[in-house]
Amino acid sequence: MSLLPDLVIQNCGQLLTVAGASRRPKILRDMNDPGIILDGAVAIKEENIVDVGTTRQLEKKYNRKGVKIIDALGKVVLPGFVDCHTHAVFGGDRAGEFVQRIQGESYLEILKKGGGILSTVKNTCKLTLENLVEVSKKHLDTMLLHGTTTAEIKSGYGLNKKDELKILKAVQHLQRTHHMDIVPTFLGAHTIPSQYQSYPDSYVDLVCKMLPKVKAYATFCDVFCDEGGFDAKQSEKILSTAKMLGFRVKIHVNEFKDIGGVSLAIRLCVTTADHLDNIKYRDILKLKKSGIICVLLPGVPFFLMKDNYAPGRKMLEAGLPVALATDFNPGTCPCENIQMIITLACLNLGMTPAQAISAVTINAAHAIGMSDRIGSIEIGKQADMIILDIEDYNQIPYYFGINHVNSVIKKGRLVVENKQLVYSH
Repeated sequence: MSLLPDLVIQNCGQLLTVAGASRRPKILRDMNDPGIILDGAVAIKEENIVDVGTTRQLEKKYNRKGVKIIDALGKVVLPGFVDCHTHAVFGGDRAGEFVQRIQGESYLEILKKGGGILSTVKNTCKLTLENLVEVSKKHLDTMLLHGTTTAEIKSGYGLNKKDELKILKAVQHLQRTHHMDIVPTFLGAHTIPSQYQSYPDSYVDLVCKMLPKVKAYATFCDVFCDEGGFDAKQSEKILSTAKMLGFRVKIHVNEFKDIGGVSLAIRLCVTTADHLDNIKYRDILKLKKSGIICVLLPGVPFFLMKDNYAPGRKMLEAGLPVALATDFNPGTCPCENIQMIITLACLNLGMTPAQAISAVTINAAHAIGMSDRIGSIEIGKQADMIILDIEDYNQIPYYFGINHVNSVIKKGRLVVENKQLVYSH
């Protein structure tokens, strides 16, 4: 077998490797170190990274015919973004509710009237599996164009066995056919369906009965432990059952109200606790000893026009491992551009651009159990990289609301070039 790489990306003005944290997430000072190599270069063979260094170093080794060269022309190159919390498979939208909120109604008021998640459940249940795949592929294509190369996708818009399985089968189909890596999560406990409003514990029992059936389709099990969702006791029953069946577990917690979800998360040793907009400082200190990754979703309070953002800076200063994600969904954050989330993290969570980049790459990879393969540019890792039309990584959040991504390399293949999807196989 030839020792020459198939592809070399060179002349990277700033190559952000985000290296050195594959075994444990970045915390404290390490969050501010994006591992920059000036005038950097990366060599790729098949799907993996085989060398990393300066352009001069790699030119000496690989300046031979037969090696494809991508000239990054002084641009910023970094690992593909990892969106570790999305609900990207759903039907319809909730633009009407967006207008209602502008006019003064709250998210929970809309939910109590049968809107919110229940509205998306109705629209999702109407779609065939094929329609659901077709609609969701468009969302994933947009995410890929904006630099997301791996995403977690939750179910939760079925709320019955048949439709939850339909969503997870759609995710499975997208896993096989889309360029992006996708991690599936079962979120049957997203909210209580209309017919179970008076008997919520019966729905909890139903979710527990679904778990063995969905195990073949989902890596993680998640629960919405919050006002408008499930209380701590109900959440514990579902997540404990899931753990016994071999699921890894996550929890939505403290988005609207503190109902004891953080203590439950610690007791169950969840992989991630997500949202945390209403966390108290004493719970930040408790989480410090747990190793749980805190997935912050600043797009949600932004879109809901609320000012109670998660205390990101306090969490970082306390030494918590922090990741960021879009929470892409039709109701509380219909944003497919994770670069916008980096801006919101800087403006509203008190994070620096370097910290935010660590949070959407290597720490987000830890949040979905893939840090050994993705999230940084290091020898032996999967070749997932993005080339941005900027000269300094601080410009990602600075020029906000636009797409800086020019090219995307996924598993060693160019899948986006000049801001266009490349469909060759």
